[in-house]
Amino acid sequence: MFSIGDLVVYGGEGVCRVDSIGPAEIPGADKAKLYYRLSPMGRTGQVITPVDTRVLIRGVMNEADARTLVSHLADLEPEEPPMPGMRAAKEHYHAVVMSYDCERMARLIKAVCRKRHWAISHGKKVSQLDERYLKRAEDQFYGELSAALMMDRKELEAYIINIYPDWPE
Repeated sequence: MFSIGDLVVYGGEGVCRVDSIGPAEIPGADKAKLYYRLSPMGRTGQVITPVDTRVLIRGVMNEADARTLVSHLADLEPEEPPMPGMRAAKEHYHAVVMSYDCERMARLIKAVCRKRHWAISHGKKVSQLDERYLKRAEDQFYGELSAALMMDRKELEAYIINIYPDWPE
């Protein structure tokens, strides 16, 4: 169980702070159950979820792991869909984003940015699917690393570019 003040990755919300733990004070909530009241770091509002939720909830990576990941970004191979085609790409991108794994998201970011660069340099349009999943992967990747390294997103992007000048922007 998490403690008040902990930073967690919660489902599609991304990084959240645990504000309180206790019975939910909302109509229809089971008063015998414990709930987390979470504040998403990327937006205003709150999320209330049972402590025993089936939605992914895990602690944010620690600072040492975040620094190690950033230092190895240059070594990561882009993560491409296993087969060509939009359907395979969508399934692959979705699986990567739903893994909530920062390394896999970094690989996806590299792959989609490489694909985008190729399309632009050949006078082609960039797929909306690619752009949508790129944004989701970047939001999750930068969100968790920002929390782990205690930097805002702009600082983090500058930090990464300083270490790895070829990181896709």
